[in-house]
Amino acid sequence: MSTTSQSLYPLQFQPLFRSYIWGGRGLQNYLGKAIPGEGVWAESWEIVDHGPDQSIIINGPLAGQSLGGLIDSNPLGVLGHKLVQAQKTEPLPQPRHHFPLLLKYLDCNLVLSVQVHPDDAYGLKMTKPDLGKTEAWYVIHAEPNACIYAGLKPGLTRDDLAAAIEAGKTEECLHQVTAQAGDCIFIPAGTVHALGSGLIVAEIQQSSDTTFRLFDWNRVDAEGNSRPLHIEQALKVIDYQRGPVNPQTLTIRQAATASSPRWDSLVECSKFSIDCLLGAGKHHWENEDRFILLTVPRGSGQLSWNGGALDLKRGDSVLVPAAAPAVQWESADHEAVVLFARV
Repeated sequence: MSTTSQSLYPLQFQPLFRSYIWGGRGLQNYLGKAIPGEGVWAESWEIVDHGPDQSIIINGPLAGQSLGGLIDSNPLGVLGHKLVQAQKTEPLPQPRHHFPLLLKYLDCNLVLSVQVHPDDAYGLKMTKPDLGKTEAWYVIHAEPNACIYAGLKPGLTRDDLAAAIEAGKTEECLHQVTAQAGDCIFIPAGTVHALGSGLIVAEIQQSSDTTFRLFDWNRVDAEGNSRPLHIEQALKVIDYQRGPVNPQTLTIRQAATASSPRWDSLVECSKFSIDCLLGAGKHHWENEDRFILLTVPRGSGQLSWNGGALDLKRGDSVLVPAAAPAVQWESADHEAVVLFARV
């Protein structure tokens, strides 16, 4: 059944949870997520359209439909004309229009593996083609002395890194920064990285699940098994010119006023832009024939439009389709943070 543009509205989805060795209980404790049960839960995939991994709509008349199914029935209404035209001319890992971003929350109870993601050109040539992965992290909570490994130390070559891996000295090659709540770290494809322990993070990335592990801290699972490494692939796709990566320098697009929150630009790249609203007040988005991805890592407020409203709390996420009505965010919470991403 086709979906008319007029029927589109801001959409909420059922999160998809992932249990990995480095997870914990923070998705529940810090974000109020209804994690599936006992054990450790590492990721909450908030909005995704990636093969069998599909977000399911939970609000309004479209409840029960998958994001991919909605795009199949109405790509222009969800994605907007410019993105649909671009996807017609760009090489894709699957012969269909798709949602280009993946939004997730991560509970880094333990340090993640040292890894790197390929760019699109490499990813599309793999045996199982996929997009590359450029990503960005927003730090929601950081334990004292929690760190992020981002980029290689200056001047390191492929031979230097290969020798360090062989000698068990991978960590010595990594640039390390102490993480603070509110930091934004931008990780272009080809950047070596690892999230340290004691972090709760929101991540916005290309819709890809391709990761090459360089080092996993010599750990094993409950059965004594190590996770596989992908050293040769990783060494091929690393950008050795990138060097150390530090938190983004914020660009204030609009200072806070008595009636509006502060508006910061966090990331601008060819794959997405990420902006941030901080504090109480109202912010209005006009319909510009492109979708808006919204998530609330801190605080609460209301997203309203002509015909409806959603009360949003910490950890909630929304997709505003390109053809949906204009929306407005309003919050009385001076600690509120709203991230919004566009292509």
